[in-house]
Amino acid sequence: MLWLLKRGMRHVVCVLAVLIALLPCAVAAQTTAHSSGGPTPGADQRLERLVSSISEERLQSIVAKLASFGTRETLSDASSSTRGIGAARQWILDELKGSSPKLEVSFDTYQIAPQGRIPRTVELRNVIAVLAGKTSRRVYISGHYDSLNLGSGVSALFATATPEAPVTNPQGQATFDHESNAPGADDDASGTAVTMELARVFANSGIDFDATLVFACWAGEEQGLIGSSAHAQKLASEKAVVEAMLNNDIVGGIRGGNGVVDAADVRVYSIGPEDSMSRSLARYVRWSAEVYVPSQRVHLMAREDRIGRGSDHSSFTSAGYPAVVFRESRENLSRQHSADDTPDGVNAAYLARNARINAAAAASLALAPPAPKVTDDRGRPLIGRGPSGYDASLQWAASPGAVSYRVYWRDAWTSDWEHDQIVGKTTHFVLNNVLIDDDVFGVAAVGSDGHQSLISAYVASDRAVLPVKLAK
Repeated sequence: MLWLLKRGMRHVVCVLAVLIALLPCAVAAQTTAHSSGGPTPGADQRLERLVSSISEERLQSIVAKLASFGTRETLSDASSSTRGIGAARQWILDELKGSSPKLEVSFDTYQIAPQGRIPRTVELRNVIAVLAGKTSRRVYISGHYDSLNLGSGVSALFATATPEAPVTNPQGQATFDHESNAPGADDDASGTAVTMELARVFANSGIDFDATLVFACWAGEEQGLIGSSAHAQKLASEKAVVEAMLNNDIVGGIRGGNGVVDAADVRVYSIGPEDSMSRSLARYVRWSAEVYVPSQRVHLMAREDRIGRGSDHSSFTSAGYPAVVFRESRENLSRQHSADDTPDGVNAAYLARNARINAAAAASLALAPPAPKVTDDRGRPLIGRGPSGYDASLQWAASPGAVSYRVYWRDAWTSDWEHDQIVGKTTHFVLNNVLIDDDVFGVAAVGSDGHQSLISAYVASDRAVLPVKLAK
């Protein structure tokens, strides 16, 4: 359950008397140190069953079906029942509705005006499946279902472009063919398949989640994140609470264009600064993978995305929501955005492991309390030096459903947590003789079944330096 104990447990100093009084013995037992290799004894059996129920065959079948529509380009024909984006989105909608009566499935529709790579007004439809939880706070799992054909090898040219030798995007040309074959098996039927399969698995798991889970299949990604941006803007205007967004874009291939094969790693990108909630989410993904999918290594990438490229998670981070994107370890640029992105380039076993990592992180978060708020109403971190001037005095707002809290700290120059301590059901804790000037601190909320929230870090605001007025 408290699988986040895998990090820094060699340094835990536990207040056992408080812990035992407040939590069941199973949680108290998790103060035992663990190695960094395998899953902790406290893994939730419900999540183990959920993760193991993800089907390679279904993932493979979804990828093949999406590719069979010929193209899913955003401006392709929407009237056909067998080809183009209209047929594809209707099939996705019907499949999600058939997955479980517990899912609330609908089109998320927008009329998009001409802009950028959108040459004419177009009706854009995201496909959304909602699994209602006990609360309205949301955890998203997503991929984009639209595809694109720029021509054979064009994506590889974009990757090697320089300011001195730019490459023009053909989408901006009047002669661009929106109906050319664009199977988009890896980009991004693979991410759409993850989203659709997890909607089925979560809805049929029998688990009563605290957070509401949203499974989103975006359109318009290839024209500039249009569908996800419209949705995120709506969320922000409604002041919706989004705990996390796990985006999947090109997550099924194991053979790179340079011939290198890697079926054991997946990249997870997250925007900074170092202690942003997106970075906290990325660490959470890696820790959950170490427990529930130890055969797959999560390679954390300390940047928003690959250089010069992007995806739908950025629509959420731009709106202030924590988000990360999954990417396969080795991309084949020569196949992307062309008629060559076919299902034979997607490895079902690898795709399933990446889906299981998504599932473990999303389910753990959806069962946990929300992350504690560690700032005051003016956004200032609730951290001080205590009466002595040499202690770390930490405060936070109570999280609904939390039965205890775990405090984390690390050297200010490192990027991963080194120490942690359960502190009971309190909203104020003092670490004696630990200087706030030398370390970074964070706190997470722990629920009654041991699931833990994201870690909220105490981030100092930049100090404003006013310009000096010089005498004339």
